[in-house]
Amino acid sequence: MAAEKHAFDKRTEARPPGHEEATMRSFSEKLDLYARLAIQVGANLQTGQRLTISAPLEAAEYVRRLVREGYAAGAYDVYVDWHDDAVAKVRLLQASEEALADVPAWLVERYETLMAQRACQISIGIPTPDLLRDVPPARLAASRRAQNLAMQRANEERLAKTNWLLIAAAGPDWARKVYPDEPVEQAVEHLWDTVFELCRIDASDPIAVWREHALDLRRRADYLNGQRIRRLRYEGPGTDLEVELPAAHVWETAEMVNEAGTRYVANIPTEEAFTAPRRDGVRGTVRATKPLNYGGVMIEGIRLELKDGEIVAYDADAGRESLAALIATDEGSRRLGEVALVSQDSPIARSGRLFYNTLYDENASCHLAIGAAIPSCIEGGRGMSAEEMLAAGGNRSIAHVDFMIGSDELSVTGEGPGGEAVPLLRRGRWAF
Repeated sequence: MAAEKHAFDKRTEARPPGHEEATMRSFSEKLDLYARLAIQVGANLQTGQRLTISAPLEAAEYVRRLVREGYAAGAYDVYVDWHDDAVAKVRLLQASEEALADVPAWLVERYETLMAQRACQISIGIPTPDLLRDVPPARLAASRRAQNLAMQRANEERLAKTNWLLIAAAGPDWARKVYPDEPVEQAVEHLWDTVFELCRIDASDPIAVWREHALDLRRRADYLNGQRIRRLRYEGPGTDLEVELPAAHVWETAEMVNEAGTRYVANIPTEEAFTAPRRDGVRGTVRATKPLNYGGVMIEGIRLELKDGEIVAYDADAGRESLAALIATDEGSRRLGEVALVSQDSPIARSGRLFYNTLYDENASCHLAIGAAIPSCIEGGRGMSAEEMLAAGGNRSIAHVDFMIGSDELSVTGEGPGGEAVPLLRRGRWAF
């Protein structure tokens, strides 16, 4: 185990080619590289493949560069699906309850058609952390439930059939939240600089660095798979949790392989290794260490108690109604679907900044997910029916929401097949 740790440290200290800091690049050059990274490494668009981009209006400049990079990489066609969070909020506040629960069949059919065509998908997020705080939780929950139910089959097919990417762009609302003491224009510039830094765009060769980073994470996951861990023990302030793992569990990273054999990185940035807990094998208490931005509503100070895998008690310092609505989504949302390990020395954690956005905050912190298990975290899971997934120990739900539990005070220990202790994290950092 000591030799394994030395190997990881040595790769970091040696700074292989591509890690050297690049000479000063302009914002335009960095944005071009960020688009190239998304196309070539994140989504890994294939020649002749359709590309769909879902984006808010504020991301227009970045989208234009993605479109250019997409065609340069050989896209058959590129389709952009624009949306506006402010318009979505008006609907949540003013549409009838019947309309909120209605997802048009043509919308579902369009998405399913794209899945049938194995279209590559890129989703761009510009968080608006407090946007929906004045929307009644019941209306928000009804809309989310309808959307999740209508899109469930297509979303599950996406995990197996195509290559996709979730990535973020800086915008004024997010920048105000992350850098509240700066004028908004300066805050947006500062946030873009932070995004570029944490996504390794400042390296001399970001593409090569990302490929090496994905390989490092895969080595972590391979080590975890080789330990044949039966259960995990989490210990930290407010957290004393035991998590049994299914016999056929698989540790994964955000670098995935679809049915066509295309390897892609589904989240940029990413720093995690994750698997599925046994749906009836989680017991104890856990406390969140960061706020959760749940679709525009901030939930702070989450505390859960679980018994035989089920959440039997919960509370929050803020946003408790939204937490309650999440847990009540369906039967599976009363259980956990993911356990993820992230070291506190990840670049995002080292920044010491709260981003109020799960894509970033989950990669600064160990986290758990309420709701569905990711099928690839169970051997043969992608081809399983709902009943087979449940029988294998994985959870089923239309929800999947991560919340952060990591800190410098968290320790995670695995139990090997013979009952031996396998240190995984000590004081929040990798122990292997």
